[in-house]
Amino acid sequence: MSRNKKICVIAMLAMGIFSLSSFIGLSIAGISVVVGIALFFINRVLEKNAASDNGLNIIAISKNLKDKSIWLWIVLPLIMNGISITLAAMFLPEFIERVYGRTEFTVSLGTLLLLTLQIAILALGEEIAWRGFFQKQLSKWLPITPTLILTSILFTLGHFTFGNILVVSYDGFFIFINSILYGIVFHKTNNAWISAISHFIANLFAIIFISFL
Repeated sequence: MSRNKKICVIAMLAMGIFSLSSFIGLSIAGISVVVGIALFFINRVLEKNAASDNGLNIIAISKNLKDKSIWLWIVLPLIMNGISITLAAMFLPEFIERVYGRTEFTVSLGTLLLLTLQIAILALGEEIAWRGFFQKQLSKWLPITPTLILTSILFTLGHFTFGNILVVSYDGFFIFINSILYGIVFHKTNNAWISAISHFIANLFAIIFISFL
C-alpha cells in the first residue's frame, strides 16, 4: 500500500472514531469533518487530480444542473425533511425540540442572511469531507451500495446525541436516508458542489419550516 493510501486509510479511521465520540460523552464529532476536508485537499495535491476528477469541480456545476435526471435526487432530501417535520409536528413534537438543540450552537436564527451563510458553509464542509473524501476513497475498495451505507452510518452517528430512544431513532433514520441521497447525488455527478446544494436547500428548508411551527 502506497504512503498516500495509508494516509487516507488512517484519516478515514479517524473520521469514524470521531463520529463515535458522542457515545463516550465527547462533543467532538465535528472534528471528523475537519479531518475529511483537510485530507480532501491534501490528497488532491498528492494524487495531482485533474480539476474534472477531484470531486469539487466548480466549473461543472452548470453542466451538472442542466442534467434534468439529477434534480429529483437533489430535491428528494428536501422532501424527506418536509415529511419528517410534518409527521413530527403531528405525532412527535420532541423531535422539533431535538433539531433546535442540535443546531443551536452551529447556526444563528437571528438573521436569515447569516443563517443562510452558515448553513451553506456547513453543508459544503460536510459534503467535501464525507462525500468528496470519505465516500470517494471508500468506493475505491467497495461497490457503491456498501460504500453509501457505511458512509451514511458514520455520517448519522456523527450527528448522534443522547435522548429519548424514539426521538433519537426517528432523527437518525431521516439523517441516514438523506445521507444516502447526498451520496447518490455525489456518485452521479462526482461533484461535492452539487451534493452540497442538495444538502443546503434541505437544511435551510427544514430550519425555516420548523421556525414557523
